[in-house]
Amino acid sequence: MNTKQKNYLDEILASADDYLRSVFSCEQIEELNLRVNNLKNTPSKNNSIDYAIKEWLNLYIKFVKEVYQKNTSVSDEVLVDFINQKDDGIKIIWGNCLNVLKNLPSESLGLMVTSPPYYNAREYSHWDNLDLYLNDMRNIIREAYRVLDNHRVFVFNVGDIFDNDNLFTTSVWGKRRIPLGSYFTKIFEEEGFTFVDDFIWDKGEVQSQRQKNGNKPYPFYQYPLNCYEHILIFHKHRDDKLRYPCPICGSLQVNGNAYSEIGLKSWECKNPNCFKRSKSNRGKRFSLKSIITQGMQNQSTQISEDYIAKWRRDIVKIKPVFKINSKGENKLGHTAPFPYEIPEFAIQMFSYPGDIVFDPFGGSFTSVIAAKKLGRIGLSTEINKEMFRKSSINNIRKYFPNNKISEVDYERKQ
Repeated sequence: MNTKQKNYLDEILASADDYLRSVFSCEQIEELNLRVNNLKNTPSKNNSIDYAIKEWLNLYIKFVKEVYQKNTSVSDEVLVDFINQKDDGIKIIWGNCLNVLKNLPSESLGLMVTSPPYYNAREYSHWDNLDLYLNDMRNIIREAYRVLDNHRVFVFNVGDIFDNDNLFTTSVWGKRRIPLGSYFTKIFEEEGFTFVDDFIWDKGEVQSQRQKNGNKPYPFYQYPLNCYEHILIFHKHRDDKLRYPCPICGSLQVNGNAYSEIGLKSWECKNPNCFKRSKSNRGKRFSLKSIITQGMQNQSTQISEDYIAKWRRDIVKIKPVFKINSKGENKLGHTAPFPYEIPEFAIQMFSYPGDIVFDPFGGSFTSVIAAKKLGRIGLSTEINKEMFRKSSINNIRKYFPNNKISEVDYERKQ
């Protein structure tokens, strides 16, 4: 950097000294100063102040995240090394997703997208009753909140089912419509997430023969058949009260402003020398989310108009995955794969190139395939290695025959 850029960064740090000392330890401030000095001594062809401010913003945000992670995480080096290793961006962890989540660093994932095992809907997903199932899912969602990066998104596909909750009786008369979408929405919000949207996946065909009662065309005998599922969108906004630099001038002379969403704190620049002020002489108003999202608006992240139009309505027609071929064979080797369009939508709308996209219930690894195709890092866990590994790896190979698939066996008793 040139002398002008270095002096400007020195001014930012000097004006923020009292605040930094009030929130960080002496060792942490020493580390921050070291990183700033390294930044100042890094050669650059861009000699503008704007460039220096942008690099300072990135440095500070990364530093704050690392401090938070050290204060909140007990991460496993085996997992951290596996996730950070340079490979082809296809990462499979064989093991219990809850055990894996508990050992991941806090706020280390850019996006989560999944379809969970539905309550007692498949031979590999059975619980004694609905409460035990929902409690297991709650524990996973609680850890998901911790490991998902702040101001990021969890896309959750689930369908309502017809079954016995086994809470009152195990008799056949105990079967009923179980609104899993509603139960999961409540759990997500209780664990800190904010509900944003519910896209209805119109599957275009009946998935159940429940209550046809064709021989009783009378009132109280007719019920609709299940031909849709939910694609639920949740935001994570952990209430972070640390100050962040003004994206215009880089100053930490900011005051808290109103919350723009639940848990999303915004700030107003109070630097009298800021380069941009309103007509009423007010400073820039911003949040950490706005710094990140506005700073990532470029040609590589732009979404096509046609794709946006496809998801403009919250009822979307997507054909279910046809897994049985003409010979009656399951060509995917998995009894409940979800369509590529769902992780594709999540990745296009709620992540950036290079982000880690995590699916805790890997199955046939559709999310990993979509992440790789869209320039992200696909990471997934799957507990049923013996049941699904061969078919699922073959499924990935159909799309990426020459790419390396990184795998690790991971089981830890909790």
